[in-house]
Amino acid sequence: MTQKTAILTGASRGLGRDMAINLAKNGVNIIFSFNSSKEKALEVIAEIESLGQKATAIRFDANNFKSGQEFIDNATDYLKQENGNPNFDFLINNAGTGAFNLVTDTTEEQFEEMMNVHLKSVYFLTQKALPYLNEGGRIINISSGLARFSMPGMSVYAMMKGGIEVFTRYLAKELGQRQITANVIAPGAIATDFAGGNNRDNEEKRSLIANITALGRVGEAEDVGGVVAFLCSDKAGWINGQRIEVSGGMLV
Repeated sequence: MTQKTAILTGASRGLGRDMAINLAKNGVNIIFSFNSSKEKALEVIAEIESLGQKATAIRFDANNFKSGQEFIDNATDYLKQENGNPNFDFLINNAGTGAFNLVTDTTEEQFEEMMNVHLKSVYFLTQKALPYLNEGGRIINISSGLARFSMPGMSVYAMMKGGIEVFTRYLAKELGQRQITANVIAPGAIATDFAGGNNRDNEEKRSLIANITALGRVGEAEDVGGVVAFLCSDKAGWINGQRIEVSGGMLV
């Protein structure tokens, strides 16, 4: 069996970390990005290596166009050294941050950061990576339940995630001749340290989320990581151009 490799952005913590671990459990080598915490990235590398897979971490700032181009250059250089060629199998665009302001309070700077991080960087990082993505590969983008339902203060974040959903459908259409599939996962509220860890640490908010979720609880990172690993498996080869919400039935 040919060894598979995934390139995954934003995997030193939270959802990305669990995605990386689940992929490693399925026998996939991991190249992932981190932005600020090298220490946390090293912990993820150690955990992946304990599962018998190879891993490396490369710094990437999703708010910086040049950084995304350099990330793919560094990732493919690493693959050339390890495997003799720069190709890989799975691209998971997960890196992100949050901005929570009402429309009346949102600044141009905040808008541009959200656009850079969640839309522009995903588009052009994917473009840069496509020549190296193997035939039959997979692209998985990360959206949000907020692209379907509305919460005050989330307009800019949700707009960018909606754009990612459209982008994913176009990828599926344009890359079909290479047998590459593209799908988008839309998590609901997840208990991680994202945006200050409010969904994890604020009991009042956790109770509110549980009350509007059919399964009656806040999501956990492991609820999402396994879905990403499945979409990268042989069993998911006929799933293409789809938005898959992973929210426990939030606001259904």
